Amino acid sequence: MENIEFHHEDISEIAFNKKDIKEKISNLIRTENKIPGDINIIFCSDQYILEVNKKYLNHDYYTDIITFDYVEGNTISGDLFISKDRISENANTFAVDFFEELKRVIFHGILHLVGYGDKTPNEKIVMTEKENFYLKNG
Repeated sequence: MENIEFHHEDISEIAFNKKDIKEKISNLIRTENKIPGDINIIFCSDQYILEVNKKYLNHDYYTDIITFDYVEGNTISGDLFISKDRISENANTFAVDFFEELKRVIFHGILHLVGYGDKTPNEKIVMTEKENFYLKNG
């Protein structure tokens, strides 16, 4: 059963078209021949995501997204923790709109859930191509 929800932990709410993003997420998952399940997208600060990174992954650094995978078979479920601070900084660094960067990072997390990696140079190329495809065609 598909259930995509947005949460805000220690930041004010980010105003965006939630219905549109939910449709794009569902479209991405279905295009990848998977079934949308329960997905929580948790927007937070750098400090909050740093604590999640330390507590659950033993990583002591900031990141734009942490994806927790609860996928069962072809049903895509998981929690995506996304740092609003990192999104803002990355948008400035890459000279892109905040909401475009936000969508890219959300799609990045969903692509991890459907099975794409980004550890090797080739995986990073494929991941970026997929992100760009869904940004354009999502």
